[in-house]
Amino acid sequence: MTPWLSYVTRHDTLVVMISTTRTLDLADQRITFVEHGSTAAPALLLLHGGAVDRRMWHRQLEAFPNHRVLAVDARGHGGSSDAERPYRLCDDVVALMDELEIEEAVLVGISMGGGTAVDVALEHPGRAKALVVGGTGTSEPEFTDPWVLRTFADWKAAELGGDLEAWVEVFQRFTAGQHRDLAAVDPEVVQLIGTMARDTVSQHLRLGADGLPLPPLPPTPVTSTWERLGRIRIPVLAVIGEHDGDDHREMGRRLAASVAGPSRVVEIPGAAHYPNLEHPVAFNRAVQSLLDES
Repeated sequence: MTPWLSYVTRHDTLVVMISTTRTLDLADQRITFVEHGSTAAPALLLLHGGAVDRRMWHRQLEAFPNHRVLAVDARGHGGSSDAERPYRLCDDVVALMDELEIEEAVLVGISMGGGTAVDVALEHPGRAKALVVGGTGTSEPEFTDPWVLRTFADWKAAELGGDLEAWVEVFQRFTAGQHRDLAAVDPEVVQLIGTMARDTVSQHLRLGADGLPLPPLPPTPVTSTWERLGRIRIPVLAVIGEHDGDDHREMGRRLAASVAGPSRVVEIPGAAHYPNLEHPVAFNRAVQSLLDES
């Protein structure tokens, strides 16, 4: 365990809060996460996007001092283990919750993590108290816009060519978003996204005999997610970055319009796919509003 101390003044009282990086060996995986804050309910589970890791949440860990906050590495990312047999990301989240005796949590996810959050609500009713979803609608994203289709094609070509820097360069298009250049993004955000992506490749991607990367075992998909959104009756907040891809933005709106529970859409000006990193104050305020209402 690696502890950090932070100090929060609350009503003139000095409160010591400890962030701890923990690794747990569960039945078929090793899972790493950072835990911060009190044990008060509900807990917040922060679920990162694909190719990055728990470090994308560093601007949220201390933002909710009245809650237990956990930023979790998904399989094949960060300090968590790679997949050796079929798995589902939503089941991994619930397995961690079971191990930590967390019956119910607010799930906050961006991109892949947002899809995982929705899957937990669909596949494990009663375990999600509320959802905050950004950069997607469900774990079955639907893309039709030429910009995103071209980006995915270029990303795949860089992967097949074994060109790590080209792979990261294409990936950073999502950091910038569809309607602006990467130069408009805070360099610290760009650097962090690039570092996490490179670490994902270097730590979790195996090479074949030909020297080319072997694709990791993908999670078993959860299906019919869009058709089942009407079963979700818990509060849902869809967070949309102003500069995110048009398809990503539309899926967030569709999610909010499709669930049966209370829902709303918040757009973060000046942000793209990672609004929690680009404009953490606005993002955290939106999450806190959901917590206050839940």
